[in-house]
Amino acid sequence: MMKQKHILVLRMSAMGDVAMTVPVIKTLTDQNPELKLTIVSKSFLKPLFDDLDQVTFFAVDVKTKHKGLKGIYKLYKELKPLKIDAVADLHHVLRSKILRTFFKLDGTKIAFINKGRAEKKALTSLKNKVFRPLTSTHQRYADVFALLGVFIDLKNPSLKEKEPFTEDLKTLINYQPNEKMIGIAPFAAHESKKYPLKLMEEVVNKLSKQHKILLFGGGQQEIHLLNTLEEKNQNVFSVAGKIKLKDELIIISQLSAMVSMDSGNGHFSALFGVPTITLWGATHPYAGFAPFGQEMNGLTADREQYPLLPTSIYGNKTIPGYEKAMETISPKTVINKVLSTIA
Repeated sequence: MMKQKHILVLRMSAMGDVAMTVPVIKTLTDQNPELKLTIVSKSFLKPLFDDLDQVTFFAVDVKTKHKGLKGIYKLYKELKPLKIDAVADLHHVLRSKILRTFFKLDGTKIAFINKGRAEKKALTSLKNKVFRPLTSTHQRYADVFALLGVFIDLKNPSLKEKEPFTEDLKTLINYQPNEKMIGIAPFAAHESKKYPLKLMEEVVNKLSKQHKILLFGGGQQEIHLLNTLEEKNQNVFSVAGKIKLKDELIIISQLSAMVSMDSGNGHFSALFGVPTITLWGATHPYAGFAPFGQEMNGLTADREQYPLLPTSIYGNKTIPGYEKAMETISPKTVINKVLSTIA
């Protein structure tokens, strides 16, 4: 009987980046049943992996227990007894480089992601811009496993199965059987990736006349804004701050469509094959961060009016005069895209 190969997977980063690993890992394990994976990431992201066979989750605490060089070495000592055969570094930052080096020194095979920094720099350059679609992050993840001799066919992917509502969740959103529900996640980590709230209100107002709208977000300010939006519309329900990630994923899995910025919630809905409409401002799907299988559902700011777009890979850089670029995506365009998607 063949020995089960055990791969340690490192991705200790932002919610959306970790979510992007899930369809790759699920497809990987379904296509390679002899594999065993241990995912090293932040504890609150564990629900993303709970239903994946062959996968174990190892929570890392980079702020206390596993902070600094001493903490990373402690993490290595905790992982070492798991009998790792190879390390797949899907993060490729200083912390993961140090950790994988400890494994390399004891003879463990390692591979790490090629982030394509030069081509991403060319895509966002303000001079001599090279505007072309780059390799998707999902494919870059798959390429890491290929370097370890494990291959994935992402053209034949495995998605997460939809999860049934609990009675508490039904009560929270006033669930009605067979109704179409539209998720809207109007926020992002950076201002240049946020659709103006006044325009999103128009989208919500129009769509809620025909369909139930569920609002997603996090953080006290966002929760307050979404609660206000809920109060203004009869058929709108905000779940922000009311449930944990596990329950949020259950609700998202049952949506008819999701409207999201270039942010984590769009990646969550894509895990279940939910049609995911993403809105792009300073960033662009060409950088390779579109939700899995949803590349055709991106609405981008007008490059005729703002020819230097995209100006940033992550949305953390803005340039003068481009603050209103996202306003070139009209509410009517968003509404029509949603309605045609769920028709």
